[in-house]
Amino acid sequence: MDNGSLVWRSINAIRFLSVDGVQKAKSGHPGTPMALAPLTYLLWTKALRYNPKNPDWPGRDRFVLSCGHASMLLYSLLYLTGFDLSLEEIKAFRQWGSKTPGHPEAGHTPGVEVTTGPLGQGIGNAVGMAMASRMLAHRFNRPGHEIVSHRIVALCSDGDLMEGVASEAASLAGFHRLGNLVAFYDDNRITIEGSTDLAFREDVAARFRAYGWNVLTVADGNTDLEGISRAVEAAFSEAERPTLVIVRTTIAFGSPNKQGTADAHGSPLGEKEVALAKEALGWPKEPDFFVPDDVLAHFREAVPRGEAAEREWRLKVVEYGKGYPDLALEWERVMWGDLPEGWESDLPSFSPGSGPMATRKASGKVINAIARRIPELAGGSADLAPSTETLIEGGGAFLPDAPPGGRNVHFGVREHGMGAILTGMSRHGGIIPYGATFLVFSDYMRPSIRLAALTGLRVIYVFTHDSVGLGEDGPTHQPVEQLPSLRAIPNLHVFRPADANETAAAWRMAMERTAGPSAIALTRQNVPVLPPENVGREGNVYRGAYILKEGGKGSPAVILLASGSEVHVALEAAGLLESEGMSTRVVSFLCRERFEEQPAEYRRFVLPPSVRARVSVEAASTFGWERYVGDGGACVGIDRFGASAPAGRIFRELGITAENVAARAKGLPGNT
Repeated sequence: MDNGSLVWRSINAIRFLSVDGVQKAKSGHPGTPMALAPLTYLLWTKALRYNPKNPDWPGRDRFVLSCGHASMLLYSLLYLTGFDLSLEEIKAFRQWGSKTPGHPEAGHTPGVEVTTGPLGQGIGNAVGMAMASRMLAHRFNRPGHEIVSHRIVALCSDGDLMEGVASEAASLAGFHRLGNLVAFYDDNRITIEGSTDLAFREDVAARFRAYGWNVLTVADGNTDLEGISRAVEAAFSEAERPTLVIVRTTIAFGSPNKQGTADAHGSPLGEKEVALAKEALGWPKEPDFFVPDDVLAHFREAVPRGEAAEREWRLKVVEYGKGYPDLALEWERVMWGDLPEGWESDLPSFSPGSGPMATRKASGKVINAIARRIPELAGGSADLAPSTETLIEGGGAFLPDAPPGGRNVHFGVREHGMGAILTGMSRHGGIIPYGATFLVFSDYMRPSIRLAALTGLRVIYVFTHDSVGLGEDGPTHQPVEQLPSLRAIPNLHVFRPADANETAAAWRMAMERTAGPSAIALTRQNVPVLPPENVGREGNVYRGAYILKEGGKGSPAVILLASGSEVHVALEAAGLLESEGMSTRVVSFLCRERFEEQPAEYRRFVLPPSVRARVSVEAASTFGWERYVGDGGACVGIDRFGASAPAGRIFRELGITAENVAARAKGLPGNT
C-alpha cells in the first residue's frame, strides 16, 4: 500500500473528509467510511455509471447506501465526484438546513437515491428498484434497442443483514433471479455493542446461496485493490442471479487505537486519534477537510465520463424513438410520472340498485379499471390477493419463469419486505406500485411506510379487513389502533371510504398524489352503496370530508362525523334523531389529511364552530377524533380489543350502532 500514490491518496481523501466531517459535527460514524473507502473508490471511479451534473437521468446505475449511518462516506463521494454538494456542505454535516443530514435523504441531497438509516430498509429498496427495472425492461426494451440496462448496487452492513426486512427482500430477490442487483456486504464484524460474536455468528454466504444468490468474497477489503476489482467485475458480469460480495474489512482502518473496535462505530474518533490516524496513513494533519488538487481533479473525471455515458444513452433513446415512436413517448411519460390524459374517465360509478358491496370488492373493480388505462400500475399482496381483491385481471404474473410483462407481484408472506420493495419501486421511477394486506398487519410495514412518507413517494397501500367487522377471526386480526396510528405519520394520506363510490374517489386521489404515499382502508363486509350524485356533489368528496346529508335549513342541531362503514351507522342515527325533530348533519370523513389541506373557510363550512354538538363514530380507537368533536362533543369508537364473534354481534356489544350514536347525541349539553 503506497500512501503516496494517486490512488491511495484518493482513497485517503474519502476517509479523512468523512472523519473530519464527523469530528466537526461531534457526532456520526467515522469507522465505516474508513473501512469502505477502497471499495467505494473503485466503484465510483471505475464501475458505476452516473452523471454528477444530471443525477436523475434514467439510464444511470442506482447506488443505495443501506448502511445509512455511514452517510459521510456517500457525501464525501458526491462532493469529490462533482455533484452539487459543496465542501461547505460537507463541513455542515448534521447541521440545521444543510444538505448533509445525519442519514441520507432522497430528494434533499443531489445523488442520494433512497432515504436510509433504519437498517435493512435499503436492501429492500434496492430489490424494489431491481424489480422495477426488470418490469420496465420487459415493457420497453426491443431487440437491438435496450434502453433499460442499468444496475442496482447496494452497500450493506452487519446490522442490515440482521434485520428481518433485509432477509425477506433478499429471499424474494433470489427467487426472482434479479441479475441486475449487486450488494456489497461490509463484513467488519463490529456493531455498537461490540463484536458481532455477541449475537451474529451465522454463515451469511451459505444463507444467501440458499436464497439463490451468487456469492463472492474478498478476504482483504482494506488493501487488496486487485482482489476488490476482480470481485466487482465478476459481480457486474453476472446476469442470471443477484450477487452478494462479502468484503472483509477493518472498521476505522488506519486508526491506531480504535480500528477494529466498537469505539469507531457511533462516535467521533477524537481530535488526538484523528491526528494519529492521519499520521499513520501519511495524510497531512492540517488543514481539516484537505483534498489535494490532483486528487480532486482525478475524482472530477467523473463529470466528463458521466456526461459521455448519458449522451451515449440518449442517442440510443433517439434511435429507439425512430423505430418505436409510440413506445418512446410512453417511456417519457412514465419516467416523468405523468398519468395519461383522461385516464379518470374510465373510473366506475356504482349504483345503489346493484346492492351492498364490500369496499375491498369495489377497490378490485377500480384497480382493474385503472390498470386498463395505466400500464405502469403494478403490485400485489402478501399472499392475500383473493382476500384483498388486488389482482389485475389479464395482467400476468411477475415471475422469473413467466412470460415477460407481468404486473401481478406475489410478495409471499413478507409484509415488511413488501413495504420496502414498494418504496424502491416508486423511487426508481416508471412504476406506480401498490401493496396489500389486512389493516392489522400494516404494523409489520410501518417502518417502510414511514420512510415512503418521509421521502414523498407515490406508493399506494391497500389495507382490507379494516375493523372488527371482519368478525370471527377475532382480536388478533381486528384492527383497533391502526387507523389513528397511520394517521399520525406525517405526509401519509389515509383514506377510509364509506362505499364503492368513495372507494373510486380514494383511488383517484391516491393515483394523482405524487408528493407522498396513500393508504386505503377497506371493509371485508358488505356496505350499502351511496347514490353517486350525493358522493360526487360539487366535487367535495375530493376535499377529504364533505356534507353527505343535511338535516334541514339553517344550522344543524347536531353533526355526526364518521368514516368508512360507520358512515351508514351515522346516516341511520340521523334518521332516528330527525324523527324526534333534531336537525342532523352527516359528514363523511374520507381522508382527514386531505380535509386539513382545505381552506379554513371550507372547513368552517363543513364544521361550523357555532355547532358544538358533535358525535364521531368509527369502529376503531377514538384517538384523534377529539380534534373535530371538541369539548362539547362525544366519540363513539372502540378503545379496547375486539372479540371473536359474528360482525353484527360485535358491533352491538361494542356500541357501534345507530341507537347508541343517537343516544350519545341526545345526551350532549343542550340536547337533553
